[in-house]
Amino acid sequence: MADDPGGNPLAPALEAVRGAGWATTTLSLAGVTDKAAFMERCARGLGLPDWFGRNWDALADCLTDLSWEQPPARGRLLVVSGWQEYADAAPGEWRIAQEVFSSAVEHWRGAAEAGLEIVLALGPADSADSADSADSVDTERGGG
Repeated sequence: MADDPGGNPLAPALEAVRGAGWATTTLSLAGVTDKAAFMERCARGLGLPDWFGRNWDALADCLTDLSWEQPPARGRLLVVSGWQEYADAAPGEWRIAQEVFSSAVEHWRGAAEAGLEIVLALGPADSADSADSADSVDTERGGG
């Protein structure tokens, strides 16, 4: 899936972030309603390493040690879309997911070598993605 300035309201922001040398990843959670599906979507969508254990601690480990992600980037922006269905179906799990995301962002704050920011896209589920690409992820790297 490519960012289309006419079809993706996030395209200008993503392009600006890439221009600063950051990598961008758009992760769609459309259709995710439980922890197993959330972990599987993160594993596939983020390209997590084989050692990812599909649990909260393992997700936290992957987001605070980005050495598995290649090539290295000046920073990383993760845009999560379509999360509302999961938040409604499993609010306790979604709160934990938000805590993991928040802790990972905090971990990277002030880091000289890289950064991580995670944004939850608002609006209709998949407003940042096409409806037929629920399992897709868009990762692009900015120039250095």
